[in-house]
Amino acid sequence: MRRFFAVLLSAFLVLGFAPVAHADIGGLTPCAENARFQQRAGTATTTQAKRRFEMYSKALCGTDGLPHLIVDGRWSHAGEFIIPAIAFLYITGTIGWAGRTYLQAVATRKDATMHEIQIDVPLAFKSTLAAASWPLAAFGELTSGKLTQADSKITVSPR
Repeated sequence: MRRFFAVLLSAFLVLGFAPVAHADIGGLTPCAENARFQQRAGTATTTQAKRRFEMYSKALCGTDGLPHLIVDGRWSHAGEFIIPAIAFLYITGTIGWAGRTYLQAVATRKDATMHEIQIDVPLAFKSTLAAASWPLAAFGELTSGKLTQADSKITVSPR
């Protein structure tokens, strides 16, 4: 009996009697067609707000009428996440590289601990400006071997 149902199900699927399932993005609709979004857009009074609603009308909205960020790997939604993500990684990398450069610079001084507490502003400013090109500097240090340490120099806790 189980084989009969399996064959019957396979026949329905092969012959196309089963309805095609369309997977939408979590029940979201284009904001231009969303009644709640249109209601919100209708209350916009300033030109800036009208422009913002016009821009968001190309996005996908939920039942609440608010645009949703789609991060599912589709290239049609790449601009919603990729550009802000790259900007975030660049800015955080710049901050991290500036701090790393500053700490390496003050480590050679005899009062290094004090310079970690009381920041040397001219040196910190210089480190921050130099950190703007951190991707190139990181790649250069990685290829030269300065960015990493040998495994023998890494301490491992005994187990």
